[in-house]
Amino acid sequence: MKSKLTTLCYLEKDGMYLMMHRVKKEHDINKDKWIGIGGHFEGLESPEECLLRETREETGLLLTSWQFRGIVTFITDMNFVEYMCLYTADAWEGTLSECDEGELEWVRKEDVYGLPIWEGDRIFFRLLEGRREFFSLKLRYEGERLVEAVLDGKNILVEE
Repeated sequence: MKSKLTTLCYLEKDGMYLMMHRVKKEHDINKDKWIGIGGHFEGLESPEECLLRETREETGLLLTSWQFRGIVTFITDMNFVEYMCLYTADAWEGTLSECDEGELEWVRKEDVYGLPIWEGDRIFFRLLEGRREFFSLKLRYEGERLVEAVLDGKNILVEE
């Protein structure tokens, strides 16, 4: 099983997140979903170097203030594991540019839950809103169905 290292960042401004509607890439696991800014580590990058590079590539912006909020472990039934470093950012320089991976849009935080997002993303959005301390979240999927959610070592997913 091969694992991947990625970063994901939600830029925050005036009660909104900068979101990307993934509609431009072919064969995209996130096709038609709304996600944050980020991507895969390259070479010998640290999480922060990946965060800054991906943000610059996808938005044209240079982050000047950010916080490492948590580590999210994604596991799928397709023999795939991803370790994602989750950030929020509240200051940057530059002008927002177009992205070749999706459409960038500022979305009010309360409206995020009505968008097509991954089920597990709903969990970490609540954590970003309500917790300031660092967290570890494990999300296991079968297809697009979330079947396990473990927060800081404790199962939090209640099957209905």
